[in-house]
Amino acid sequence: MSGATLNAGPMLAVVLAVLVAVGALAMGLGGLGPGWAVAAAAGRAVAQLAVVSLLITAVLRSGWWTGLFVLLMFTIAAFTASRRIGAPLAGLPWIAVALASGVLPVLVLVLGLGVVPLKPVAVVPVAGIVIGGTMTATSQAARRALDELTARHGEYEAALALGFLRRAAALEICRPSAGQALIPALDQTRTVGLVTLPGAYVGVLLGGASPVQAGVTQVLVLVGLLAAEAVAVLVTVQLVAAGLIERR
Repeated sequence: MSGATLNAGPMLAVVLAVLVAVGALAMGLGGLGPGWAVAAAAGRAVAQLAVVSLLITAVLRSGWWTGLFVLLMFTIAAFTASRRIGAPLAGLPWIAVALASGVLPVLVLVLGLGVVPLKPVAVVPVAGIVIGGTMTATSQAARRALDELTARHGEYEAALALGFLRRAAALEICRPSAGQALIPALDQTRTVGLVTLPGAYVGVLLGGASPVQAGVTQVLVLVGLLAAEAVAVLVTVQLVAAGLIERR
């Protein structure tokens, strides 16, 4: 079956412009934030994808270049999560540890056992999805945990007065809220095929695969992503409770 492709003609530019305008107006008029943030994010996405599109052909020709590209994605993810959390530069290695604790086992498992072929064209998208989702979960978990510790500092002090160790007291306060960072991944996994058809499924279909092949690929991606996020959130909460991830 021949693969399907999106129509990248002038109409695509018109549709994108309308969508950006709708998002910007909704944010601005609704008091949800500056409308220009939508336009800036869209412009950045276009620029970044343009650069990646130019590089990806060369990257996919070499296993070494593919490995370096995945490492670059991971490094950018660690810096992005650090910025979202508001952590000092000294905390960056610990954020990278939290990310790696979720990403590495999943990639080693699916690539090492041959479930995903060890080919650049397969490694890059799977690694990107896992790294991106884990980055979001890590930053959300850390922010929720730190916010909770700040808002409920009195309860934290009370737990210390009752004899709790600092780490145990912090966990009692921040662990439940940090766990909410997994809700989007859980909801997406529960409703896949009923409410949503995520990117991996659609991408494989557009590439010419059968619906069954697309479904198997999507299940692997969703379950792998959920496992990576769960482990990363667990490690993130422990690092926050230990005072290794904090805000400036």
